[in-house]
Amino acid sequence: MKVADVLKARIEADPNMIALPSAADLMQEFSISRGVALRAFDALQREGIAEQAPGERLRVVHGDRRQDARPLTERLAAIITDDRLEAGAPFPSASVLADRFGVSRPTVTKALDKLEASGVLTNGGQGKVRTVRAVPDREGLS
Repeated sequence: MKVADVLKARIEADPNMIALPSAADLMQEFSISRGVALRAFDALQREGIAEQAPGERLRVVHGDRRQDARPLTERLAAIITDDRLEAGAPFPSASVLADRFGVSRPTVTKALDKLEASGVLTNGGQGKVRTVRAVPDREGLS
């Protein structure tokens, strides 16, 4: 419970916090076992402070503010319209997106692969920058 209390204090101190640290991060920071870290996460979920998102770390729930529950692929595609990117514009890297959405790079890479397959992004390849191929429409992503 002490670890859960520390996490609650961090959430209250940082209203922009969107994701909890990973279990591995907690294990290293507090010198605890994986089971203790998971019990802290469970306590936060029971209190409604955190919620599980498929394929992502636990998300922080700030009071009445709801988190974006759309699949990661849709949230990544929305970057194109939200940031007004045009065809040929560079798309943010997997590392930048992982930090922005509070998920792992492999999770972001899978979502980017789906956008490439649907023709929204070009194939970045290792060391290459992905670019916008086409502005997505909602029907094309489903």
